[in-house]
Amino acid sequence: MASMARHFEVLVVGGGPAGIAAAITAAECGVKVGLVDDNVCVGGQIWRGEAKKSTLPEARAWLQKLCASSVTIFSQACVFHQPAPCTLLAETPDSLLALQYSKLVLATGARERFLPFPGWTLPNVMGAGGLQAMVKSGLPISGKRVVIAGTGPLLLAVAAYLHRAGVKIPIIAEQASRGRLAAFTSALLGQPAKLTQAMRLKLSMAAVPVRTSSWPVAAHGREKIESVTLSVDGTLKAFPCDYLACGFHLVPNTELADLLGCDIRQGVVSVDESQQTSVESVFCAGEPTGIGGLELAVLEGQIAGFAAAGRPEQARTLFRKRDKLKGFVRSLNRTFQLRSELRGLSAPETIVCRCEDVRMGQLQPYTSWRIAKLQTRCGMGPCQGRICGPATEFLFKWHPDSVRPPIFPTRCEALSATAGLETRATGGQQ
Repeated sequence: MASMARHFEVLVVGGGPAGIAAAITAAECGVKVGLVDDNVCVGGQIWRGEAKKSTLPEARAWLQKLCASSVTIFSQACVFHQPAPCTLLAETPDSLLALQYSKLVLATGARERFLPFPGWTLPNVMGAGGLQAMVKSGLPISGKRVVIAGTGPLLLAVAAYLHRAGVKIPIIAEQASRGRLAAFTSALLGQPAKLTQAMRLKLSMAAVPVRTSSWPVAAHGREKIESVTLSVDGTLKAFPCDYLACGFHLVPNTELADLLGCDIRQGVVSVDESQQTSVESVFCAGEPTGIGGLELAVLEGQIAGFAAAGRPEQARTLFRKRDKLKGFVRSLNRTFQLRSELRGLSAPETIVCRCEDVRMGQLQPYTSWRIAKLQTRCGMGPCQGRICGPATEFLFKWHPDSVRPPIFPTRCEALSATAGLETRATGGQQ
């Protein structure tokens, strides 16, 4: 495996909106910037494939600006280890990178939260955002029946996208109550742009029934899902479907920040007003600091980019606008807080850890994540607890207490090449 060491004044990990904004902003300040992303193309989930489309002009503008900038982009590069201070190792399909930095911006985004229920491991039961990503990548889905269930604004956004793709949506099941959603709408009155966006989504989906206080109880099928039973405002109802797109809001990706020693509080990375973490050379922007949406992520990325590039005065000009949007984070958390009834969905035989086939009944005797992990291998599979970790945190109030490299599955070839590359990476700057 080929290996290479590179040095950047500012290194950005994550090529979604926050990372793109941070990289461009820092580069415009005249510093050498690198951007690392594990996808084939940058843009993240929300801007995936938008460079050549006209549906999201803002996305297209940022992506074209990135292409015209001096930022060095490493695509399909997955950061998995910190071998030495200010050095990260990343694996690509054909090489191993040692990326050195003076300042680091983490913009690692978020992932969907999944909760186990009978049948949730059937083929064609998948995350709402995951199904959207597959459709964006070419999955033919026109005319298919898709039930959308879970919680959070992502459900409506995914539904609108799938609706435009010709999908039949019999129902959107939102576990939040009607009262909480009404309060959330009232909170949006102070943010006209978000209110307008929400109303446009709602109008575009006027023919699709949205049911509050509703959630999936069981998925049914032999070789793949054929129907799903939902609890709809207290009544069980069955819906035939070809897909179940299900997600219970988002979970910040904080594993790399945790590995680097950044302070993590209540599941998010702690930052100061300049987006700096508790580690002096490390900044963080976007969803890892709290789920707040696109506009906030871009602003935080710009602030982090300015601050990492040594332009604090320019960063400060964005503080007021950023802080106003922070109220949206609090509203999201209140509105889409998971209700206690969801803890009772799993039967003893329901799989909780999909990687290691660990079932609910096997986990119930234990009192902590660490003990359950040692006794059942829960969380020790390829996803490293990214699926079952948030689920067990909600179900049992367990908290994962350690992050160790490699933080992503890594080829043995890359691990064997790591020792020599670590020596080269710490021997000088390129």
